Amino acid sequence: MIEIRNVSQRFAGPQGWIEALHNVNLTIPPGEVFGIIGRSGAGKSTLVRTINLLTRPTEGDIVVNGRTLTSLSSANLREARREIGMIFQHFNLLSSRTVFDNVALPLELAGMKRPQIEETVLPLLELVGLAAQKDRYPSQISGGQKQRVGIARALASKPKVLLSDEATSALDPETTRAILDLLRKINRELNLTVVMITHQMEVIKQVCDRVAVLDAGRVVETGPVIDVFLQPRHEVTRALLGDVIAQELPPALKARVAERLAKGNGHLLRLAFTGTGVDQPVLSETIRRFELDFNILHGQIDEIQGQAFGSLAVLAGGDPVKVVQAIAWLREQGVVVEELSHVE
Repeated sequence: MIEIRNVSQRFAGPQGWIEALHNVNLTIPPGEVFGIIGRSGAGKSTLVRTINLLTRPTEGDIVVNGRTLTSLSSANLREARREIGMIFQHFNLLSSRTVFDNVALPLELAGMKRPQIEETVLPLLELVGLAAQKDRYPSQISGGQKQRVGIARALASKPKVLLSDEATSALDPETTRAILDLLRKINRELNLTVVMITHQMEVIKQVCDRVAVLDAGRVVETGPVIDVFLQPRHEVTRALLGDVIAQELPPALKARVAERLAKGNGHLLRLAFTGTGVDQPVLSETIRRFELDFNILHGQIDEIQGQAFGSLAVLAGGDPVKVVQAIAWLREQGVVVEELSHVE
């Protein structure tokens, strides 16, 4: 388990102190893939580097696997860090060493003998799909393969926690999906706790169990990924979700809808479904039951962590009282309904 307790981080800047993190509190259970997302400058990388104390927090405590890292001696901290692996955006491989030797490096530094190193490294290269490339140099492999080397190297010391700092940001979408699938496989097969730092909600959607949204150094929202997608509470979360769930209406349609709403004609609703609700005839039943007109403006069906997820924007026309009744009935059916007083 990882516990981040009342963590704040301040740096001296040319105009005075800069608060990169403010009173952050998070608990990450063992075996979970936990995402931390935010815009550039939100404090994500600072936060993940406090977990292994590459950046020591100004205030607060970091507890990993029952050990309070912030109160350990230097020698004990070095020992504790062996249980925390880390992968980076830019791979950080040594160009003069082969794939095998890059993965073996932390074991060599720890004084492990060559036969033991081979016993450890070769299965890791199999795990990440690079057994055939073990004698190649970084210049001879692709970006995705370089990141696989970085992952294998991070696993060499058999950590219990794996930190990923924007590990897929430099990769194309197809390679990103493959790396995320690999991280999920590692999480399941090794029962490894994975903390993902990213600015891409697509990464959160594909691989994370829970997510924390960071803004200006503060956690503004946290919860299971499916719940955050269904009912985002903070404007930053909504903006980030816009990258994977279309929320903006086309300009011409937006103008027509705004004009109709200004005249008091219709109600603009955003509906979110999950699980079996996606394939149930809820909308048609609502129309029949309450004698309403539903104009579907935009929508999509996707999958989040194996659960079907649907999102619709509809313009509901009819008796205002019946619209209110329909909203209440939809919520009883498990549909998340948000009535919008403006066009986004």
